[in-house]
Amino acid sequence: MTDGLNTIIYPVKDLDRAKALFGALLGVEPYADEPYYVGYKAAGQDVGLDPNGHAKGMTGPVPYWTVDDIRTRLAAMVAAGAELVQDVQDVGGGKLIAFVKDADGNFVGLTQNPAA
Repeated sequence: MTDGLNTIIYPVKDLDRAKALFGALLGVEPYADEPYYVGYKAAGQDVGLDPNGHAKGMTGPVPYWTVDDIRTRLAAMVAAGAELVQDVQDVGGGKLIAFVKDADGNFVGLTQNPAA
């Protein structure tokens, strides 16, 4: 089951330029500002900038669907023909992410929030 599309991650080559652009677009300061990731929250949407995204194979923005059981959902997607690009990993505080590539080459991300 999914709770919707709540996160989108953009691979960026120049983090400072991307921060300036997304800061101007979103009108908020980042909640996370690290050399490896910059994250914004605006209007219920989490927008991330990943300077290592291209090296991970990201060719454009990756939407992340919030799910209640990431491992089960990921296994179901792989069984349905998706190609695993990044297996489940904890990105801090118990938040889990993973992403796959569908048959058309589109990236689809999954995220699971920490247990409350």
